[in-house]
Amino acid sequence: MWDHQLQTPMYILLANFSFLEIWFITSTVPNMLANFLSETNTISVSGCFLQFYFFFSLGTTETFFLSAMAFDRYLAICRPLHYPTVMTVQRCIRTGAGCWVCGFLYFLLPIYLISQLPFCCSNTIDHFLCDPGPLIKLSCVPAPATEIICAIYNSVLIFTTLVFIISSYTLVIRAVLKVPSAEGRHKAFSTCGSHLAVVSLFYGSIMVVYVSPTAGNPAGIQKYVTLSYSVLTPLFNPLIYSLRNKEMKVALRKLFRM
Repeated sequence: MWDHQLQTPMYILLANFSFLEIWFITSTVPNMLANFLSETNTISVSGCFLQFYFFFSLGTTETFFLSAMAFDRYLAICRPLHYPTVMTVQRCIRTGAGCWVCGFLYFLLPIYLISQLPFCCSNTIDHFLCDPGPLIKLSCVPAPATEIICAIYNSVLIFTTLVFIISSYTLVIRAVLKVPSAEGRHKAFSTCGSHLAVVSLFYGSIMVVYVSPTAGNPAGIQKYVTLSYSVLTPLFNPLIYSLRNKEMKVALRKLFRM
């Protein structure tokens, strides 16, 4: 917002992505740290499902933004002459708004189904956040249909966005290979490699936990894998997407000199 040279579609998407990451970790990490430091680790039923909704909605929104940013890079590198007319600022803002709206609507049905389960057994969640697997295990009756529906929702979201991202970067890499300059190829490969590393970490983690039905994942593995994509990925994303960016570093130097 401070630097007018950064008010382009790519940086508008990055600004939304940065804002998203702040709220993504805020939905779980403060409560998790409070539980580590407190002797009474409790959360209300409404608070649990509220955390569940926001955590998964923000995670879903992140997959949509990763797809939008991959498409933006595809247009910029593979269709540079069409980029100014296709990816205008107004269209970029609409794309960002669509990512937010779709992200917060996508998981309403699974969350509703889990909230309707009868919880009359143990009230101890074997996790550091309100995750669907541990919540379903607290139900008094088996809920295979709910588990299957959650797995289908997760699989459709993960695989469609992942295939879209991989396809976009594959086309980008093919275009980069045609660049005559070795320095240009190295710069492009470095950027794409960093982005794909973050995408692999994020998608690899959520696939382990959420693609297969929850009963097949040991609780210990779920905790460690969930910790990696809910804490480590947001930690690395600013380094990869922003601080490795030349224009962003120039703008930061100007800001700190004021």
